[in-house]
Amino acid sequence: MRGDQPAVVLDGDVLTYRDYHDWSGRVAAMLIADGLQPGDRVAICATNSLAYVALIMGTIRAGGIVNPVNFRYKPREIAELVETTEPAISFADPAHSGNMTDAGVSPRALAEIDALRHGASVTPSHDPQPDAPVVIIATSGSTAKPKGVVFTNRSMTAYAASWAVEETSSAPGSRIISLAPLNTSAGFVQLMHYTTLGCTIYMMPQFVPADALRLIERERITCFGAVPAFFEFIAALPEFAGADLSSIRLATAGGARVSRQLLETYKAKGITIRQIYGQTEVGGNATMMPEHLAMAAPEKCGWGNIFMDLRVVRPDGTDCDPGEPGEIVMRSPGMMQGYWRNPEETAKTIRNGWLHSGDIGTLDENGLLTFVDRLKDLIISGGLNISAAEVERVVCEFPGITEALAIAAPDPKFGETPFVVYHGPAEIDVAALIRYCDTNLSNYKVPRYVAFSADPLPRLATGKLSKPAVRQLYAGAHERLSRVR
Repeated sequence: MRGDQPAVVLDGDVLTYRDYHDWSGRVAAMLIADGLQPGDRVAICATNSLAYVALIMGTIRAGGIVNPVNFRYKPREIAELVETTEPAISFADPAHSGNMTDAGVSPRALAEIDALRHGASVTPSHDPQPDAPVVIIATSGSTAKPKGVVFTNRSMTAYAASWAVEETSSAPGSRIISLAPLNTSAGFVQLMHYTTLGCTIYMMPQFVPADALRLIERERITCFGAVPAFFEFIAALPEFAGADLSSIRLATAGGARVSRQLLETYKAKGITIRQIYGQTEVGGNATMMPEHLAMAAPEKCGWGNIFMDLRVVRPDGTDCDPGEPGEIVMRSPGMMQGYWRNPEETAKTIRNGWLHSGDIGTLDENGLLTFVDRLKDLIISGGLNISAAEVERVVCEFPGITEALAIAAPDPKFGETPFVVYHGPAEIDVAALIRYCDTNLSNYKVPRYVAFSADPLPRLATGKLSKPAVRQLYAGAHERLSRVR
């Protein structure tokens, strides 16, 4: 046992592996005593904290399924999520208990978990099973409502094992900075796989660029993975030029394209940012660019990881030739079991054991992947997936809007941001629309650009609205419009 080695550090508060084990054991025992049965869901709505970490592991050790709730969600979004997951027990921190209550959930205080930090060592009565689900992570897709991605004990272990074999930079004792919230796949999976490997994770309650840079320097961080925007925010700091980042051995970026300028900025500090490709359904990253090729081909995302089978296929399922665009499909022991209580979407996504990504890509003659486009109707802002259908559903509820489509507009900081084009009898009060969206959507989903079309929106021969035509008609329109948020 790693004993007194730090497992998780947050704001200078150190949780050792021994304390992590004992604390989560007490949490598990409490949950079981309170009636939690194997397979019951435990919802958590909070920002990152050590109590959150202990509750995650305690839930798993009790045989429950962790159901992280995005703390950015508004009551309406929370209600839609818990309607599907039906948690047996819910927890929230003080800042987010109100939204949970407004969503019809009665959360217990996360302070209950804090109160169990010290005490006698307890061994929970539950015996974990390899293929039992351990987490349901909500992800936005082409559907209007989020889907719950289910991972098991086995899939989480397999994902960690691939890193153990392939990346010596994440060996026991490595120091990891984790900037993602625990309710995301990035935050949850990093916690699970890095603690499985015996690393020390340095978390932040929320991402503040200057704080992250100071943390990297002070703690001699060795591994840093994030969306490109986070790397850019840190590089834009005046103190970045003089910062000592020589401890970093592995830097990875995914969720948006990595610019050559960003690569060169970090290369000047002795850091090679390695591009990755992945999605929630495969547990995180499916590929990683080799260090010696990352600078030469910034548009490429690398080879499939060691336990990851990767193909690019035509609509008939046959493999594409090198350079020929097709759908990216993947297969690995670390991928999701399926979507929670959604057999139809699961069957569409996993076919004959292969996970169909909904993304278009190419493989070159050496097997290196290049991401080309998305088949799924997603807007990705700062690495966060936004369902265009969800934005459209809320916008079309607003009085005076007959029809609307949400598309992606370029954003210098976050890669993409929502842009809504609507049609109705007359122009509406855009400020009022944004207030309505702000009440019903998380902040990052609220449209930043809104355009009125006096004519009905273009349609396909089937009668459906034509998003490709709207994208073409409004290409570059964001440059002429003022941001509404």
